[in-house]
Amino acid sequence: MDLGLTGKVAIVTGGSRGLGFAAAQAIVAEGAHVVICARGGEQLQRAVGQLRSGAGQGATAEGVVADVSTEGGVGKVIDGALKAFGRLDVVVNNVGLGKGADIESTSDAEWQEAIDQTLFPAIRMSRQAVPHLRAQGGAIVIVSSIFGRESGGRMTYNAVKAAEISLTKSLAQQLAKDRIRVVSVAPGSILFEGGSWWKRQQADPAGIADFIGRELPFGRFGRPDEVGATIAFLASPKASWISGTTVVVDGCQSRMF
Repeated sequence: MDLGLTGKVAIVTGGSRGLGFAAAQAIVAEGAHVVICARGGEQLQRAVGQLRSGAGQGATAEGVVADVSTEGGVGKVIDGALKAFGRLDVVVNNVGLGKGADIESTSDAEWQEAIDQTLFPAIRMSRQAVPHLRAQGGAIVIVSSIFGRESGGRMTYNAVKAAEISLTKSLAQQLAKDRIRVVSVAPGSILFEGGSWWKRQQADPAGIADFIGRELPFGRFGRPDEVGATIAFLASPKASWISGTTVVVDGCQSRMF
C-alpha cells in the first residue's frame, strides 16, 4: 500500500535506535524525508546512513545532534528540518524515560526527570511544530505505552505516559481546526538490542521466559518494526480520519478494554 508520504518531511525524536529508528525506517521507506535527532553524534550518524540506504522514491535522511528536553534543542531540530527540506508535515515524539521505585523511595528529582525527559519534549516539540504543520495540515504522533493506560512498570513512567495520552486528546481537539491530526501509539513490551527488555533478558533469561509465558499471549516480545509500521500509517494521509485516540500495539498484552 502506498501511504501517500512521498515528498513529505517528518521529524522523529530519539530516532537513532529502538522504536524511533523503526518509525524513521518505515517513514523514509515510504518516500518521506526524515530528520532524526539524538544526543550522541556517533550513533546518530550510523542511523542516518542506514536510513538513507533504505529510503524510497528519492527520499533521504538527516540527523541533528540535540537535547530535546530543552527548548533550544527542540528549536535546533525544527530549524534543521526546515533548512534541509523547507517544510514539515509529521512529528513523531518518541523520547522518554522513568526512574524511581515506590512512592517513599522515589525522590522529587526522579519525578522531575521523568517529566522533563518525557512529557516536556512532547509538549515543546508539538508547540514549536504547529506553525509549520498548519501550513499544509499534518500529523503529530506521540509514542506512549500500554502502561499509560493501565498499571504496570515504574510509577513515574506510568504517570508521564498517561499524561502523554491525555495530551494527545487535548491537542487533537485544539488542532482539528488547523487540519492537524494528533494520535498516540501505546506499544507493549518490545525487544531490541540495548533496550530495557533486552538488558533484563541478558541478566535473567529464566525470569524473562517466565514473564513471556505469563504476560505475552503470542509467546514473544513485540518487534520495533511492528510499532514503526503502525506509526508510519498513522502519520500518513491514509489515516486521515484518525485523531485524538490511542492505538495499542501490544499483541494483546494489555488488559484494558
